Order: sequence, then C-alpha cells, then structure tokens
Amino acid sequence: MNELQIAQFFLELALLLGLTYLAAILFAKLRLPNLLAALFVAIIIRYTPLGHRLLSGTFYPTLTIFADLGALFLLFFIGLQIDFKEMHKAGKHIAWLTFLSTFCPFLLTGIAMLFYGYGWAIAAIIGITQMPTAEAIVVPILDEFHMIKTRVGQFIIGASILDDLVEVFLITLVSIWIGEKSGMIVTSIESSVAKIIFSIIILAALAMIARQWFVPTLNKFLPPQARNLLLLSMMVLLGFGGFSTYANLGLILGAIIAGIVMQPTILKMDKIGEHASQVVQQISYGFLGLLFFFWVGLNVDLNSLISAPMLAILIYLAGTLGKFAGTFILVPFGSFKLKEAAIIGTGINGRFTTEIIVAKLLFDAHLINTHLFTALVAASAFSTLTVPIVLTMLINE
Repeated sequence: MNELQIAQFFLELALLLGLTYLAAILFAKLRLPNLLAALFVAIIIRYTPLGHRLLSGTFYPTLTIFADLGALFLLFFIGLQIDFKEMHKAGKHIAWLTFLSTFCPFLLTGIAMLFYGYGWAIAAIIGITQMPTAEAIVVPILDEFHMIKTRVGQFIIGASILDDLVEVFLITLVSIWIGEKSGMIVTSIESSVAKIIFSIIILAALAMIARQWFVPTLNKFLPPQARNLLLLSMMVLLGFGGFSTYANLGLILGAIIAGIVMQPTILKMDKIGEHASQVVQQISYGFLGLLFFFWVGLNVDLNSLISAPMLAILIYLAGTLGKFAGTFILVPFGSFKLKEAAIIGTGINGRFTTEIIVAKLLFDAHLINTHLFTALVAASAFSTLTVPIVLTMLINE
C-alpha cells in the first residue's frame, strides 16, 4: 500500500472502532462483552462500501495480519491464566470430553450427509469439518466474564488444546486425500504424520526448555521492570507463534504455549508481572482483539444462509447436537453438572476456520459442488454468529 492507502486504511479502522465504541455502550447495558460489539459491527459493515473496501485485495491482507496479531495476543493472555493444577485434576475428564465432542459430531454429520445422498468419502470428510473447536472466538468471551480459571473454563481450554492437535492430523489427512483424488503429487500419509509428530515433540521440548531455563535466565539480565518483561514476552509470543505456524501446527497453539511458557516468570515478579500482564490484556481487549473480531465478522457471509438454507441447517444441527451429546454423556459420570455441561457444550461448539479451509480445498479440487460448499460456509457463519451470544446468555443466567 502507498501512503494514501495507508492513511485511508487507518481512517477506516478508526471509523470501525468508533462504531464499536457506540455499540459497546448498548452491549454493556445488556451485559454483553465489547468483543461481540466488534463482531456485530463488522457483520453489518460487510454489506456497505466500507466493508467492500476492507475485503478488497488492497486492504484485506493488512487487516488479516492485524487479526492474526489479535488472535496471538488474546490467546497468549489466556495461556498466562491456565491453571495446571485444575487441568491436571480434571485430565481424564478433559480427555474423554475431547474424544466424545469430536467423535459425536463426526458421526452425526456423516450420517446426515449419507441421508442427504452424498457418498461415504464426502460424508466422512464433511463429518471431520464439524470436529474442531474455534476457541479463538469462544475463549476471549470466557475471559471477559473472568471464567478462565474456573472449572468450566479449564475444561473448555483443555479440550480445545487437545482438539487443536487432533485438528492438525485431520487437516493433513484430508489434504492428502484431496491430493490423491485430484491427481496432485503429495507425500505419503506416513511421512506427513511423522512430520506432525516430530513438530509436536520439538515444540513441547522448546516450551519446556524455555519455561524452566531460557526465559528465567534471560529475565535476570535486565532490571526488573514491566517494559523489560513485556519485551521478553513479545519475543516468546512471536517466536512460538511463528514456529508453530511454520511447523503447520497453527498460530493458536503457539500463542497459548507462549503464555504457558511465560506464566511462571510473570507470576514470580509479583506486581511487576501483574502490570505487564495487564498491559497485554488491555492491548488485547482494547485494540488488537477487536481487530480479530472485525476480521471474523467481515468473513461471515449471511447471504450463504439464504442460498442453501436446508443443507446448512442440517450440517449445523448435526455438528451442534454432536457437540452437546459428547458433553452431556459425561454428566451421569460426575464430570460436571447440567449447567456446566450446557456452557461447555456451547463453548466447544464454535466452528469457523477449519471448516471453511477444508470446504475450500474440496471445492477447489472439484470434489464438492457449489451447493455443498455454500452450505458449509453458511453453517460455519451461523455458528460464529450464535455461539458467542448463547454462551454469554448462559453465563449471565
């Protein structure tokens, strides 16, 4: 972009933030978080000349970079608050929740696709798209209500982290299958899975070394000030976020791990650490996180709901019922109470990025038609639109 375009981009972001501020006044009275105000403003703006400009090839790549930074900061702050004692205590229940909340949506969506007349292979792939959780949209809402360190929050975050690992394997397998069907040259399944496992091992090893030795050692070389701790935090955040993305493990996983790595060092520094953590929180929820939700809102295409309503509703309901079934199955076993199950089921029901990525891969390879592609995007859009609202209503009760 040239200087004039940069100036225009900044002015349009200022307008979006101004509209969000006005919307936040109403949302505050309804006890809804500011992030939802940003989401709804962007959904409306999408259908205006301003939205068309922001989605253009000139501005959209820059907005995407800001959105990625927003996701990084939001999830880094979440990583700082993860309670390992609570998560370890509920480890077995979190593992079962992850398994059931991925298997049940896969099963129900696959059956729904078979019922609709699609073949076994496509039914299985579409089932896979309903398995992951878009925690970048859900977890910040939990944080707005100070629920990250609660039992419910730890269940949602724990299941989401495990879900991210499952998601990486699934996208890889789908990509290989698409490559074989479309005649493209791809690596073997064994080779791809081995690379993922190797990347996870390297990432875990780096995180342990950085958390236990590297970060505490570096922290000693500069005076104990919040700005120095923030500098160290940003290095760790961008380093792990970049490595995780480069290793095809995803930006989100890297951001959460970066927060986990910095957690003991920040806690050890008491008030200085608390001040640095507050700075990250204010930047996340006062600026960069809003830009992430702008990006999400601008990518929600409500027209797709009109184009393929019945199939979209079927996919959405199959995925949603599967998530809730996987959650409520654990209630009789004492994993959590009914209201907790309702909040957790809603929290892990957000679906956005993975669903659209897989749908686009299938569509580009001519393995699904426009009708099914539109329905998948519509189901994702409806989930993105409704899950934050329903989650907020359940928490407010």
